[in-house]
Amino acid sequence: MNDATGRTPYETWQQGPARAGDLVVTVATKPGVFAHGGLDAPSAMLAEAVAEHSASAGHRSLHLGSGNGWVPAVAKAVGYAPTAIDRYVTNAEATRRTLDAQPGAAHMVHHAALASPFVAPDSCALVTIRIATDKLGVQLAVAEAFRTLAIGGTCLLAGANDEGAKPAAKLLESVFGNAQLAAQHSGCRLLVATKRSAVAGDDTVFDNPWLDADHFHELTVTLAETGFVASTRPGVFSWEHVDEATGILADLMRIENGESVIDLGCGAGILGIAASRWSPQGRVLMLDADADAVRCATRSAAQAGSVNVEVRASDVASAGADARVDVVVSNPPFHLGKGTELAIPRAFIEQAYRHLTPGGRLYLVANRTLPYERLIGECFGEVLTAHDGRRFKVIGGVRRA
Repeated sequence: MNDATGRTPYETWQQGPARAGDLVVTVATKPGVFAHGGLDAPSAMLAEAVAEHSASAGHRSLHLGSGNGWVPAVAKAVGYAPTAIDRYVTNAEATRRTLDAQPGAAHMVHHAALASPFVAPDSCALVTIRIATDKLGVQLAVAEAFRTLAIGGTCLLAGANDEGAKPAAKLLESVFGNAQLAAQHSGCRLLVATKRSAVAGDDTVFDNPWLDADHFHELTVTLAETGFVASTRPGVFSWEHVDEATGILADLMRIENGESVIDLGCGAGILGIAASRWSPQGRVLMLDADADAVRCATRSAAQAGSVNVEVRASDVASAGADARVDVVVSNPPFHLGKGTELAIPRAFIEQAYRHLTPGGRLYLVANRTLPYERLIGECFGEVLTAHDGRRFKVIGGVRRA
């Protein structure tokens, strides 16, 4: 149901208090923001540890994986000038709203996967890391923390044990030469390390080529009678291979020359580039929330010679503005919609419908266990099934008016 302004629940921002020790900050959130509707224990550990700090004027802090902005807001409250980094546009916007509501020193928020383009070496007194679930992402974060910290600076790292907190602790100790377990509960750990030397204990972490934001994996793509090379990076969906679901959808989606297309959740741009080949006289708009996906899709389209493609960072399809297209294709993240939380897949489908012209078509591929048919039926009035396989299904609808 839409509110009085016409916004859906997914599009409606909320604000609420978050406590860390004696500090209370106002945090912005909505569906799609990290930890929306719940308390993230590792973030709480980081916030409580930061609340015990006191920063002198001019001291800078860096926050990797800022989520809803709770941790950098606490840092701002105790006197730091925070820089927050998050690769997902919804999180970056939540952090921006949270920090804007917090008085104190100036702050910066970047929608990016890496801090290196924005934060100078040896410039921070504090770095916090809410670890990613992938090993490579943790390695990059620890390397960036060591690079950006000044001598004597503190690194706080937190995560759940089933997210890799234990190996992350070992990595932290190997790089900094020290790491202490500061807190442990709810299956989560908080580690603290101090930069005591300009030279890392294990400097092989800096040999990682992915610390260079301009380093890409070149993926050869052959599907549905078209071939090209796509650029990918770690953390971008299916970055090392073309996933099975994308191949199935590419075989089944029908796009005529001259038709306009939105690739919703485009990743490295594989479906959008295929669409641009089939409709060279049409326009293709590729949208993704992940900062590196946007960079990869932009590079992929340029390498493929797809001059009719535009790529934008987007919270679902919000960056599509008032664009109306003939076809929307989507291979959304499979974890969305599990259990009873359907706000995000509902937003994918509702915003796809909103952007279609009368007679326009939605093609969506998903794990066959996900209950998207009801959402499509409620929005489009009917559900069309193009494929019902052992693992994946391709479903969609036609906008009738």
